[in-house]
Amino acid sequence: MNCCNNNKTSSTEPPKENLLDNKKIRWLIGAFLLILPFEILSFFSIHFPIWVKAPLSLLMILVIGRKVIVDGIKSMFTLRFSDINLLMTVAIGGAIYLYQFEEAVIIVVLFTLSEAMEDYGVTQSKKALEDLVNRTPKTALIKGQSEKTVIDDIDINTIIIIKPGDIIPLDGVIVAGNSFLDEAMITGEPLPKQKFTGDSVYAGSHNSQGYLEIKVTKSSKDTTLAKIIELTYEAAEKKSHSQKFIESFAKFYTPAVVLTATLIVIIPVFAFDKEFNFWLVQAITVLIISCPCALVISTPVTVFSAIGNATRRGVLIKGGKFLEELAKAKAIAFDKTRTLTKGEPQVSDVFAYNEFSTDEVLACAAGLELFSEHPIAKSIIAKAEDANLEPHKFCNFRAVAGKGVEGECLICDNPSHYLGNLQFVSDRSDGSVEQYVKDRVSKLESEGKTSIVISEQKMVKGIIGITDKIRTESAKMIENISTLGLTPVMLTGDNKKPAVFVANQLGIKDVRAELLPEQKDEEIRKMTEQFGHVIMVGDGVNDAPALARSSVGIAIGAVGSDLAVENADIALMNDNIALIPYLISLGRKCSAKIRLNILSSVGVKAIFLILAILGYSSIAWAIFADVGMTMIVVLNGLSLFRFKYET
Repeated sequence: MNCCNNNKTSSTEPPKENLLDNKKIRWLIGAFLLILPFEILSFFSIHFPIWVKAPLSLLMILVIGRKVIVDGIKSMFTLRFSDINLLMTVAIGGAIYLYQFEEAVIIVVLFTLSEAMEDYGVTQSKKALEDLVNRTPKTALIKGQSEKTVIDDIDINTIIIIKPGDIIPLDGVIVAGNSFLDEAMITGEPLPKQKFTGDSVYAGSHNSQGYLEIKVTKSSKDTTLAKIIELTYEAAEKKSHSQKFIESFAKFYTPAVVLTATLIVIIPVFAFDKEFNFWLVQAITVLIISCPCALVISTPVTVFSAIGNATRRGVLIKGGKFLEELAKAKAIAFDKTRTLTKGEPQVSDVFAYNEFSTDEVLACAAGLELFSEHPIAKSIIAKAEDANLEPHKFCNFRAVAGKGVEGECLICDNPSHYLGNLQFVSDRSDGSVEQYVKDRVSKLESEGKTSIVISEQKMVKGIIGITDKIRTESAKMIENISTLGLTPVMLTGDNKKPAVFVANQLGIKDVRAELLPEQKDEEIRKMTEQFGHVIMVGDGVNDAPALARSSVGIAIGAVGSDLAVENADIALMNDNIALIPYLISLGRKCSAKIRLNILSSVGVKAIFLILAILGYSSIAWAIFADVGMTMIVVLNGLSLFRFKYET
């Protein structure tokens, strides 16, 4: 009989579409490669016969750019000069009129490809959110009922049953039972937390072992996890509608060029009775030099080069606008767990009592933990090895699920030993644990540390404190960030004391701790008001709203959640946070080259515009300047492939 619980998650995930799996993008790349030889040969005045390139080019323009041209013509008749399709249509028409078929196709292909890549990024982001929604439990078992109920129909104060392995479907308070809960999806905590009667729990948390009865405190639409999804959708949608600079530029550029070309013909011919053909050539020259090929390609070629440079270092950048945002950033916020720290438990404190030494405490604890595969057990064993201690040998080992372990030591005078949480050791000691032991456990827990208590018979031997391990590269990375002029800030769901401890080790002065996902999102909003442009670096699902809200969201891809990686703008796929200063420098270099490309392109066009008005320009010189400017822009952009960050 199938006894599987509907609230249990499956390890099977839907396959993800890679960029080159997108048929439209593959097809556009193929079209670009097809027309590229024509464009290169045209640089050397080598042209295919008109009966070869004209039909091929026109076919590609109609197939690829049909929608662009139709929308551009509509915008022309409705005077919507802000529409970039109008800019592209004027450029394509001018290139075709002057038989510059290669440039016409290049403009169509590059523009359509950039739009397709943007659509791909938005689609992938929404897919990740949909996957999260699909993995969230939709039903729960109400106490006293045999059939599950849809969570939307469950009222506040209802008691629901949570079995081992279940995903908690609704926020609530434990009214019976205790267990270890993995809350990484919500709070980003690196270690499972033991929960007792009266403790709050969040939807999306994974119940590792124990049986729980939970009183619902929030409806399904108001849970912490629902809030994460809502905020992420909201922030992602807001980003996808941001306006591009080129569209606002087209509002003035396109009508100005058309009007100027028209006036260059009309005024001399009709006002001063000049030769029509001569001034028609001058007008055509203006259209040629005003063809925005260099302008259109100046940003993509620079961005693609920067993205290619980053890709070789294991960094996925989802769009050029995020490189520009990196350049503008004045502050950078970091999650703590699994971002600045490894998310791997390590022994931080060892306390010995009742005339035992810390070596004896560690040796005994390591001996008992040899039988366990738990990450905390491995950290205790590693600590003993670092101290060159031989773990004590044990027999009659027994594990008590969710509480601790016990066994008989073959080294110590009193063989019976117990290792686990305070409640477990207290139960084995008939509740006779000294108050100073309880005080120490409380103090460690107030610092965000996990306490492991070990006792011999009914006497406490010692307490071991467990904390997270700081990444070796974090300190240097923060130093480089500060050198670049950015203000580092820590945003974490952890307790204040361990957060401050880690921040002090790394040189971070601004620490904002004990934050739930919606509070992280709010802090990013406040930082944006203060600094203007803010980077957020995180890894977990709980970071997703903040990643989306920030100017640039950077996810630690190798260890982060799918949602965070998909929703972030940049993902470090090789988990190397030392690359963050490199990314900021790359963004600044990319933005500088884009500005240079645009200013030089506009400058050359302005010069030839003046020459045309004065009657000193020619079609040949205009074509030479246009093609030459395009080559300069391309070469300048391609130089980013060789960019290296110098510390």
